[in-house]
Amino acid sequence: MDLPKAYDPHKVEPKWAKRWAERPFVANPKSGKPPFVIFMPPPNVTGSLHMGHALDNSLQDALIRYKRMRGYEAVWLPGTDHAGIATQVVVERLLLKEGKTRHDLGREAFLERVWQWKEESGGRILEQLKRLGASADWSREAFTMDEKRSRAVRYAFVRYYHEGLAYRAPRLVNWCPRCETTLSDLEVETEPTPGFLYHIAYEVEGGERIVIATVRPETIFADQAIAVHPEDERYRHLLGRKARIPLTDLWVPILADPRVEREFGTGALKITPAHDPLDYEIGQEHGLEAVSVIDLKGRMTTDRVPEALRGLDRFEARKKAVELLKAAGHLLKEEPYTIALATCSRCGTPIEYAIFPQWWLRMRPLAQEVLKGLRRDEIRFVPERWKKVNIDWLENVKDWNISRQLWWGHQIPAWYCEDCQAVNVPPLERYLEDPQACQACGSPNLRRDEDVFDTWFSSALWPLSTLGWPEETEDLKAFYPGDVLVTGYDILFLWVSRMEVSGYHFLGERPFKTVLLHGLILDEKGQKMSKSKGNVIDPLDLIEKYGADALRFALVYLATGGQDIRLDLRWLEMGRNFANKLYNAARFVLLSREGFTPKKDAPTLADRWMESRLARGIQRITADYEELDLAQAARDVYGLIWSEFCDWYIEAAKPALKEGNAHTLRTLERVLGELLKLLHPLMPFLTSELYQALTGKEELALEAWPTPKTPDPDAEAAFQVVMDAVTGVRALRAELGLPPTQALEVYVEGPGAEVVLKEKALLEALSRATPRPGRPEKALAQVFPNVTVHLVLEGLLDVSEWRKRQEKRLKELEALAEKARKKLESPAFREKAPPEVVRMEEERLRENLVQMERIRENLSRI
Repeated sequence: MDLPKAYDPHKVEPKWAKRWAERPFVANPKSGKPPFVIFMPPPNVTGSLHMGHALDNSLQDALIRYKRMRGYEAVWLPGTDHAGIATQVVVERLLLKEGKTRHDLGREAFLERVWQWKEESGGRILEQLKRLGASADWSREAFTMDEKRSRAVRYAFVRYYHEGLAYRAPRLVNWCPRCETTLSDLEVETEPTPGFLYHIAYEVEGGERIVIATVRPETIFADQAIAVHPEDERYRHLLGRKARIPLTDLWVPILADPRVEREFGTGALKITPAHDPLDYEIGQEHGLEAVSVIDLKGRMTTDRVPEALRGLDRFEARKKAVELLKAAGHLLKEEPYTIALATCSRCGTPIEYAIFPQWWLRMRPLAQEVLKGLRRDEIRFVPERWKKVNIDWLENVKDWNISRQLWWGHQIPAWYCEDCQAVNVPPLERYLEDPQACQACGSPNLRRDEDVFDTWFSSALWPLSTLGWPEETEDLKAFYPGDVLVTGYDILFLWVSRMEVSGYHFLGERPFKTVLLHGLILDEKGQKMSKSKGNVIDPLDLIEKYGADALRFALVYLATGGQDIRLDLRWLEMGRNFANKLYNAARFVLLSREGFTPKKDAPTLADRWMESRLARGIQRITADYEELDLAQAARDVYGLIWSEFCDWYIEAAKPALKEGNAHTLRTLERVLGELLKLLHPLMPFLTSELYQALTGKEELALEAWPTPKTPDPDAEAAFQVVMDAVTGVRALRAELGLPPTQALEVYVEGPGAEVVLKEKALLEALSRATPRPGRPEKALAQVFPNVTVHLVLEGLLDVSEWRKRQEKRLKELEALAEKARKKLESPAFREKAPPEVVRMEEERLRENLVQMERIRENLSRI
């Protein structure tokens, strides 16, 4: 035997990780096996492994390893995303250290620097995933900006354009002044932020005034109207009149619109179409001009703004505007108010709104194609509740702004004629060719659109482009659609829904058959992990401390029902202890081989029981995997290995091994091998190491999944009686404080007593107790459905002293129970105490009552 005495994951795991990276599991589209395909959500090239990645990829790897062992042509397609904004920011920061900006280099030279950075640093996260044990087909590694994926992006846009689904138009967009690009609504996060609601008086022609309430007084200079609800009696007489914007000579109309909330502020709403989405909608309907007073750098601009504010940052301008309004008597009141602050999801900067031409994708007709498929149940959701969420979003989807004002990304293949201003997009049959002359007037003066596509535009094509689309490749024919998409619920709209759109539109078919959505990893207090909070846990640190297997197992074990996971490090300790337990059990089996001399060959009751429990375990755990309930699979395999195999069967096998029973040794070896297979998808490193030591075979990952034998209910029932008898002896021993090495004599009665007496040697080996038939007087007892175990106290301890201790303990428990009962009967306690405190008190009372009943029963027997 060549296994060291103690398990060290740091010696075992890197060896296997290197093997799977250098000799990946390459899929063969012509194998004839049924395919099973997972598209790896491509992590950003700027990123490093975080807890969400660890969970996501542990689940995917478990599924792909399981299906590979089930005989499928299992292919896990890996890759990375170019992460437009994030990557550009990283490289621009590096340039700043040299005292340069991207504009100093120019677009072409800047992109060369980004590609250089990507080649040097962009593959780090995939290397970290390999350390986690990801058994992806690394020969098919993709990148959203490599040549094949770039062709797919270009084809998709050109086709969308010629189908009338991609169009260019000026609209209100989300703008990040720091990242200097537009953002889709899904890339904007709303944070509750302390602020103020300012009540500002506007002069109305005719001598009256109207008071509006706003959180952004710096934008009043872009006002185009004041709106009130048409049924608001307070303002009906002012409709059709004009109001003057404070600190200016600009007059705007007062109009009615049902979208105004009468209960907000004063019920009068300033309409600034260029600075608010609702105002933009109202302005569109009433034909109002959209005028901006804040430029793309977030500074006050235009001559509509008082001179004292011009050139100021928008937040500095707010302070100054409040001062000016207060000094002029226009500011009537300012009150604390929680603002729903819209921020850039990439950098956290408060967004601005801007209006300029952008490329858009018409989502309504595309969504209809997906909705038909979802209503035909073509895509399964796990948990199922997310299907309705997906449908609701698609039913109310808005057009998608696919333009980004960046340099890093797929540059939009559209050219503008400098002479006639026509838009030129290549014809679909020559989509890779750049136009050389205007299609409308023939002029050679063409200027390419400088914008790039939203990063999610290329990610939306991932299930297609990773298989070689738009070319009709062998991979596309063999592996599309995918089988299971595993990802967090937080990108259901950003990514999953958009992939559905791409699949149904371009190939007329769902991109995947099932979507498995998991929750987020939270800290132990239930808070989202963030650098600003200082609560981020690096999975590589956990791997260093506990091992990758322990991390994987703990995360999958906790991933129940798509719920968020509170990460308590005790679960990692559980995973590590489980690995050590199995390792020691395997060493015992291997050691049992050494010098073994067979003297008999007959199945024992324990052998039959373990084979039957294994058969049921294979059935149950296989069903867990098929239902995609990987958390339950982890729980079931944990119980089968830890409790049934290690705690019961190995101990029960020791007497038979001493007797030289060859059947028991073979059963130990066979069961261990099957258990390693069942656990392999969750803990691949340890199981591979142990399986190789047990069988001499090189790669457990390529072994066949276990096939269950027929269960043996008779053996299970008989061994359960023995287990109950052992449990009873142990409980009596603990109750009396007797040492585990002290030999005892117990009496057994009931329907199962005959089995216990027959398996006398087994009971003695497991509990150091010799069974006798009968029911003595004055004995403590442990009662089970088919056997009762009695232990006579005389001769073991001083009975009178034991009785005094029990009676004293009974009084203590009665006092505690009475105290708890009074507390729980108090209405004040139930009303004021947190629910968890009430539950804990109720549980304490129940435990005390159970102990009291047990003591009374024992006293009545002695």
